Amino acid sequence: MDYKTKKLTATGMFCALAYLTVATMRIPLILFLKYEPKDVVITIGGLIFGPLTSFWISLIVSFVQMLTISENGILGFLMNVISSCSFACTASLIYKKKRTRPGAITGLLSGWACMIVVMLLWNYLIAPLYMGTSREDVARLLLPAFLPFNFIKGGLNAAITMFLYKPVVTALRRARMVPEKRSAPLGRSPRDC
Repeated sequence: MDYKTKKLTATGMFCALAYLTVATMRIPLILFLKYEPKDVVITIGGLIFGPLTSFWISLIVSFVQMLTISENGILGFLMNVISSCSFACTASLIYKKKRTRPGAITGLLSGWACMIVVMLLWNYLIAPLYMGTSREDVARLLLPAFLPFNFIKGGLNAAITMFLYKPVVTALRRARMVPEKRSAPLGRSPRDC
C-alpha cells in the first residue's frame, strides 16, 4: 500500500473511532453539557498526519453525528466542528512545527486555551438559536456553565491525548500504517526514530 492509501485508511479508522466515542461515551458534566472523548481521537489523527486531517475527521464525524444522533441539527454540526477544530487543529499545527514532547505539550495547552476562548464566543453567538432562549440568558450561563465545561473538556482532551498518543502511533507503525519518518512519538524527535 502506498502512503496516501495508508493515510486514507487510517483517517477512516479515526473517523469510525471518533464517532464510536460520541455514540457510546457521552458523560454528563454541567447542566445539559456532555463530554465525549471524540476530540482525543481527532487530535491523535492530527498529531500523526497534520492539522488538515484533524479538520477532515472533525467535519466527517460531526456530519454523521448530525444525521444520526444529534438533536441540534445544522447548528449542532457547526458547533461540533468549531469546537473540535479549535482544539485539535491548533494542537496539531503547533506539533507539526515542533515535533517534540515540549512541542506536543505546547500544542495541547494552546488547543485547550483556544477551544475555551472560541467556544465562549460561539456559545454566546449560536447557543440562543438552538436553545430557544435569549442571548441574555445564554450570557448568564457563560461563566457558571460554558466556561467550566470547556475548561474540563479541554483538560481531559489534552491529558488523554498525551496518555494515548504514543501507544496508538506505535501500534500504527507496527501495522505499517504510519512510516517512521512521518510521525515521531511524543518525547522523541523524528530523527531519533
